[in-house]
Amino acid sequence: MSFPLLTAVAVVPAAGAIATAALPAAKRTAAKWLALFFSLATFALALVVAFRFDPGAKGPFQLTESHAWISDFGVRYELGVDGIAVALIALTTLLIPFVILAGWHDADPLEEATPNRRWRPTQGFFALILAVEAMVVISFEATDVFLFYIFFEAMLIPMYFLIGGFGDRAGGDSEERSANRRSYAAVKFLLYNLAGGLIMLAAVIGLYAVTADQLGSGTFSLQQIVEARAAGKLDIATGTERLLFLGFFFAFAVKAPLWPLHTWLPGAMGESTAPVAVLITAVVDKVGTFAMLRFCLQLFPEASSWATPAILVLALISVLYGALLAVAQRDIKRLIAYASISHFGFIILGIFAMTTQGQSGATLYMVNHGISTAALMLVAGFLISRRGSRLIADYGGVQKVAPVLAGTFLIGGLATLSLPGLAPFVSEFLVLVGTFSRYPVIGIIATLGIVLAALYVLVLYQRTMTGPVKAEVKSMPDLRVRELVVVAPLIALLLFLGVYPKPLTDLVDPAVGHTLSVVDKKDPKPAVQVDAVPGQGRPGHAVPDQDVEAAK
Repeated sequence: MSFPLLTAVAVVPAAGAIATAALPAAKRTAAKWLALFFSLATFALALVVAFRFDPGAKGPFQLTESHAWISDFGVRYELGVDGIAVALIALTTLLIPFVILAGWHDADPLEEATPNRRWRPTQGFFALILAVEAMVVISFEATDVFLFYIFFEAMLIPMYFLIGGFGDRAGGDSEERSANRRSYAAVKFLLYNLAGGLIMLAAVIGLYAVTADQLGSGTFSLQQIVEARAAGKLDIATGTERLLFLGFFFAFAVKAPLWPLHTWLPGAMGESTAPVAVLITAVVDKVGTFAMLRFCLQLFPEASSWATPAILVLALISVLYGALLAVAQRDIKRLIAYASISHFGFIILGIFAMTTQGQSGATLYMVNHGISTAALMLVAGFLISRRGSRLIADYGGVQKVAPVLAGTFLIGGLATLSLPGLAPFVSEFLVLVGTFSRYPVIGIIATLGIVLAALYVLVLYQRTMTGPVKAEVKSMPDLRVRELVVVAPLIALLLFLGVYPKPLTDLVDPAVGHTLSVVDKKDPKPAVQVDAVPGQGRPGHAVPDQDVEAAK
């Protein structure tokens, strides 16, 4: 039997979480280095997966693993990756070492322990981060619906403790009030996602019942269900399929987050430390949009087409609502949170545009948004830790005293507004082109999100980095070596993928083509304008599709 590479990518961070948590309380520094070691080992394994993956190979999944698990209920331990999963696994495992380095001192004990100031266990903080990584990775790999559901829900537990137990302390309030805010944000995060998960569980059980009724034995295997539908052996009634689709989509829309199910995100990101905020929006939330591509579209193609108009409207509202709320924010971290809601609206827009450009752009957007948001949020975290405040009004003139910090903050912000030459531009451009080719009105309105993004990013930079130097900022140090090690590779990736996105597009395009074939969607044919071609119509007039080749 070949080496279970996909299992190893998930097991290594899980083992790291256990080893880190088991260290004695006095071994705080050892816990940090051990967590960093396991995160780098996981990234190395993810690179092996990427190099072994062949985008040109036949079949939807590669490096597959399949073992009996709960045979009586048709549950199997099935793993497999397509190009989309490989890209997101690489993103996740790349970001975790930077999250650990950025949060190097976030869980250090306070200098003074009082009844209102709790000592925070360093080992627990880093163990929880590795646990989240393990669960996210296996969620990207799972091709058994029930296996996916287990880890889709299980990742909520470590995230709850990271938000509620290791939150941001830069709000200026007492420790007690700060703890109350963190607890509220963590509980809201948990309740929203648990509600979505419970509805999805009902849909998962319904899917099993349908397959058991029509195939003779129930199954949760994605590939088996898709193949059975293609062969005509599985025919889900229209009403049943739509109900099952809504059960899955609701859970994924909460995780994504899609308006109006987004309200947990600003509080969760605002009350978290900057590394945990990156973990939420750049890693965990990607599971929601990924699952829409893998499960919603492929399991329920007819229902996906039926729901597309409504979902596109919700995505468009997310784009504009998130951007408008970002413009109005006074809190740096909440501004980035609302900007992420807008960006997730673009991702969902691309997915449900049902075009090659749209879905390729959406997948690239997941990766590029993860990198750009990580860069911006981590630099913002370094800034906030120096000043002790998240309020934009408490800053001014930072670029004069900390030019490197200001410069990296600017690049992260410009990437967030999708400046040409930086990675997110390619993604946003493809999403808008793909949307416009099938839904021109929605594509045109969505471009307003670009204008609003420029507004909230540039105003944020102007108010924090330019102008007179405020007294509280005069002694602010520039980025330290550890912080530069965190930020510099992310900036380099934004530049590289901005000018050369081909490695990513080559990776994800075959998976996108497979998804569209399952949904039975083809790219709309544009009207071709042929001028001054003898015998093929008047100049400037469209030539019928059947005459295009002859006209050329």
